[in-house]
Amino acid sequence: MTESSFSRRTMLKGTSVGALALLIGSSPTLAQSSAGLRAPAAAASGSLRAVYHMTPPSGWLCDPQRPVRTGGAYQLYYLHSGQNNGPGGWDHATTSDGVAFTHHGTVMPLQPDFPVWSGSAVVDTANTAGFGAGAVIALATQPTDGIRKYQEQYLYWSTDGGYTFTALPDPVILNTDGRTATTPAEIENAEWFRDPKIHWDALRGEWVCVIGRARYASFYTSTNLRDWQWTSNFDYPNHALGGIECPDLFEMTAGDGTRHWILAASMDAYGVGLPMTYAYWTGTWNGTHFIAGNLVPQWLDWGWDWYAAVTWPKAEAPETRRLAIAWMNNWKYAARDVPTDASDGYNGQNSITRELRLERQEGGWYSLLSEPVGALGGYVTATTTIPTQVVNGSVVLPWSGRAYEIELDISWTDAANVGLSVGRSADGARHTNIGKYGSDLYVDRGPSDQAGFALSPFTRAAAPIDAGVRSVHLRVFVDTQSVEVFVNAGHTVLSQQVHFLPGDTGISLYSDGGAATFSGIRIREFGTPI
Repeated sequence: MTESSFSRRTMLKGTSVGALALLIGSSPTLAQSSAGLRAPAAAASGSLRAVYHMTPPSGWLCDPQRPVRTGGAYQLYYLHSGQNNGPGGWDHATTSDGVAFTHHGTVMPLQPDFPVWSGSAVVDTANTAGFGAGAVIALATQPTDGIRKYQEQYLYWSTDGGYTFTALPDPVILNTDGRTATTPAEIENAEWFRDPKIHWDALRGEWVCVIGRARYASFYTSTNLRDWQWTSNFDYPNHALGGIECPDLFEMTAGDGTRHWILAASMDAYGVGLPMTYAYWTGTWNGTHFIAGNLVPQWLDWGWDWYAAVTWPKAEAPETRRLAIAWMNNWKYAARDVPTDASDGYNGQNSITRELRLERQEGGWYSLLSEPVGALGGYVTATTTIPTQVVNGSVVLPWSGRAYEIELDISWTDAANVGLSVGRSADGARHTNIGKYGSDLYVDRGPSDQAGFALSPFTRAAAPIDAGVRSVHLRVFVDTQSVEVFVNAGHTVLSQQVHFLPGDTGISLYSDGGAATFSGIRIREFGTPI
């Protein structure tokens, strides 16, 4: 993990009268039903803690680590520090459903001048490493001798299902570039050698590890997780996409039955107007090289805040479905204080868990599609349905809340800009807009900015859509400090942290330049996972 250099992105402008909406005189009739057994926990006065997103008990949360499954639960690790953007180690949490997490504290602690950075864990079912069948083996980046240029990969092992770990004293993958670098330029080029991700190559009976570099990804193979051999580098032609961080490597069976390897990474493509989230390539692995079907990557999220993402097999369908989670922050502003520092003593949250599937698209390429994990339905405490609304201008819905999903369809003929505003204050001055304008699907959190926590100029995020489209299906997940938008069948997602105030609880609908029909409106409230 690192903070990237700043470069300004061109913001695409859209207009909305949603912020100026007035409550209509005749409110729509609402139908409401209780739909869950779990009630929201009583929050402390002034609390802004997320209701249904994973947050740390205290301190700074950063990169999640790919979970492993032991004892009937997913073991999730994440970078944690007592200070914002400070040195730290791996903390541990467990979940059975990807929604409710139980925290178990630090498993790889910070040592003097020896923090633990990102990596990955695997279950060594066949005892290839010699620590016992079923041992959990983790590789993590650490700076050898406390010198930044010596970013190297260290091995930890656990024989109790991933609750406690022991470390080998020496690195198992050396940074040979760093160890030979002497000039400032050589050191700068060599120091980026981090975030190992391990995958079992069943066809060849060996482990494959990918490591992030400043201009490419490096591949290594091993039969025992201790002794690694470099095999190749994966380069990509557009280095304006940024370097490889938190790479991801896995195999997956697509909906048509074909098998594919996927290489992914968190990348900063801000300078060329592309996301700063999770880029991926589909292709093949031949035992030494990853061969991409297309060197132009696809993106799994178009918002500002879906970084350091990890994926892992879904227990019920490990070949065809994967779960995914990401850090909802961005290195352009991640080191800043956030409202929850003062209100709740923590900084950072993970996204909701997604379920991924791989599908063939028109044109012959394959794409990952996202949908919210189904277990979220078990935490719905009430459901409200709202009749179809025909809007020309704006309408404020007679509903308010801080932790919910709103699902709806929007269709129009002549309107230029359509969408909804969430986190709307009573006077309409504060809100976050979600809509379609021209060839953009956008989330604009600018009107939700707070003095002292301004996210400008990183306010409006946009994903591409056919300008001629005249209908869209949205699932919008709002929590106390975030918005995640799933569009249509999960081809497009935008994730943003948003600094809502406690009174930012309203919703309005808007249509500029003509009428739009909002139908199938359903709001599901969430309680705190327990």
